[in-house]
Order: sequence, then C-alpha cells, then structure tokens
Amino acid sequence: MAALEEILRSQPVWRGGALAGNVAALSSGFQDLDEALPGGGWPRQGLTEVLNDRAGVGELSLILPALAALTRGGKRAVLVALPHIPYAPALAAAGVDLVNLLVVTAGRQDALWAAEQALRAGGCHALAAWPAKARYTELQRLAVAAEASRAVAFLYRPRAAADESSPACLRLALEPAGAELAVHILKRRGAPLAAPLLLPLKRPFHAVGRASPPRASAGNAGNARRLGLPVHA
Repeated sequence: MAALEEILRSQPVWRGGALAGNVAALSSGFQDLDEALPGGGWPRQGLTEVLNDRAGVGELSLILPALAALTRGGKRAVLVALPHIPYAPALAAAGVDLVNLLVVTAGRQDALWAAEQALRAGGCHALAAWPAKARYTELQRLAVAAEASRAVAFLYRPRAAADESSPACLRLALEPAGAELAVHILKRRGAPLAAPLLLPLKRPFHAVGRASPPRASAGNAGNARRLGLPVHA
C-alpha cells in the first residue's frame, strides 16, 4: 500500500474521482470556475461543449475573458457561424483586441468543417463555433484537431445534446439565474460537479477597464443581447 501511495505522489497518475492536475489550461477569468476545472481553466488540448437553448443569457460573455487574454497577447481567435452579428464595441469593451479576432460567416451546416480547418491551419489559438447539428464522427474529428492545435475550442450546442455521447473533455450546460449565469458542469476530467456554479456575467462596461463604447443602434444592440453581451444604453 505504501508503494502505491508513493507511485501516486511521484507520477502523473490521475485518480478518477479527483480533478486531473496535469492538464494544459487557460484561465476562464472566473475564479470559481477555474477552481472547478482541471488544470485551473479552459482545456487547451481538448474540446469544450457549451449546451444552451436560451440565447442572450451570457453564453458568449462566458468565454470573453479568455478571448480577451489571448487576443491582447497577439493570439488569434476565430468565431464560426455565429447565430447573430457580434457587436464590435461590446467585444472591444470586454477587452478583446479586434485586430486578432476573425469572424467566419460560414453557413451553420458547414460550421464544423470550417472550425476543423481553422484549428488545423495552425494560426488559431481560440475557437468558438455554432453548428446546426453534429454527428459523433464530426465531433471526434474536431476534438482531435483541438488536441493537436493546443487551442481552446468551444462548441455551442442545444441542451438536448447532453443525452448524446460526445468526445468533448468538458461539457457545460447554461441557464439564467437572475442576474447571474448558472453553469452546470456535466463532464470534466474528474467527478461531475453536484451543484451549478453561479457566475456574475452581467457587468457594466466600466468593470472591464475600457472606455464606454458609443451608443448602440437598435439592430446592433439587439444582436449583442441575443449573444449574451452587455450593451451600453
């Protein structure tokens, strides 16, 4: 028994009931979430699924701190098949360097193919895609590409997908909880989290350290709200 304990202490052995520690990760920007994720953040060598049916609850704001950290560091982020046109001032106010942000307007039927090509191209350090549907074989190809790229990769899917098998190493389900976002961790490298995390995503622009953007037009403001972004009124 003593020999086994020594092996567990000295070797990178993962116990299934505990969070995997030897995982390349990028901070999510939310302390409570980082503490609940293996490696202390979003996985850099794997696919993260974000399951959500209700648009505008903060689903894009959830990954904005990571996108901001990467793009400010000169790394490229790619958004594929967004369901609504993103509002650039809201992204900039959240700290995203728009010079390093690429928005791909591929049809949602082609979103998985476009996402895979972006990861395999070698110049993508963060990716988020909104496919219309996904077969397991397509998800597997995307997961392999994500592992090889060392990028953080997010795939937005409906809540019903929680009942399907997935090669994603991290699966989250979102739901609104008043002024906060409830994040259910359905799958991670470790035991599932019993209770959801409550994250305060509805932040004013001055909280992210940037000047307030110009007043949004009605159309752009509507698109921002549908993506779960804060809007300066």
